[in-house]
Amino acid sequence: MPESFPMITDPWFYAAAFPAVLITGMSKGGFGPGTSLIALPLLALVLPPIQAAAIMLPVLCAMDLAGLWGFRGKWDRRNMKIILAGAMVGIAIGTATAGYVSDRGVQIIVGAVAVAFALQKWLKRGPELPAQPHLLKGLFWSACSGFTSFIAHAGGPPLQVYLLPQRMDKTIFVGTTVIFFAVVNYVKLIPYWWLGQFAPGNLATSAVLVPVAVGGVYLGMWLHHKMSDVLFYRIVYIFVFIVGLKLLYDGSGLKLF
Repeated sequence: MPESFPMITDPWFYAAAFPAVLITGMSKGGFGPGTSLIALPLLALVLPPIQAAAIMLPVLCAMDLAGLWGFRGKWDRRNMKIILAGAMVGIAIGTATAGYVSDRGVQIIVGAVAVAFALQKWLKRGPELPAQPHLLKGLFWSACSGFTSFIAHAGGPPLQVYLLPQRMDKTIFVGTTVIFFAVVNYVKLIPYWWLGQFAPGNLATSAVLVPVAVGGVYLGMWLHHKMSDVLFYRIVYIFVFIVGLKLLYDGSGLKLF
């Protein structure tokens, strides 16, 4: 049975949660992809990490509904067949190993992949043709994404390693990731419930955050359509690099103060 947490009324929690959820919603809407990883560290300042993750998952699901409406019909069907299959494998592995896997270990691995991927892009010389969808690569990276999403809500970098080199239209790229993570997050509800991660107080707290989350998604969509494809992909690679560094820092357990 889930632990009986009461609904959170501490104003310091909402002082951290509102900006965290707003930024996450903007990322889901296509502005600043990857910045959604800031949410859990911010909430973890005022909550145990497990409770923070349990509160965030229903909020992410609400964001996904707004994103599905905003990017309806704008996604890559060929890639989707590959990456959703891989994600289900990753979630299954995450469910089976949830009691044995170190969050910090996952953060270090994902962070190292993200940093290396961005550096490889920036240091590579000569013209680069867009990559094509690839069955084995897609299954591998999407399985990694499903696994890291389940363990630490950090599924973005592995999926971006697969999708970004294809250099698809920015709206198709965001729409594809929106649908992917909508499916992943709703599937995660089942094992999260089975593992006892939900409690009435946590769900009530999630409900308070939903309007901010949905507002952030639509603000992100508006900003997304103001950018060119070139600027969009430059921003994405920068955020992949920053997120990678942040994950490496979190996984190291170092403290600045």
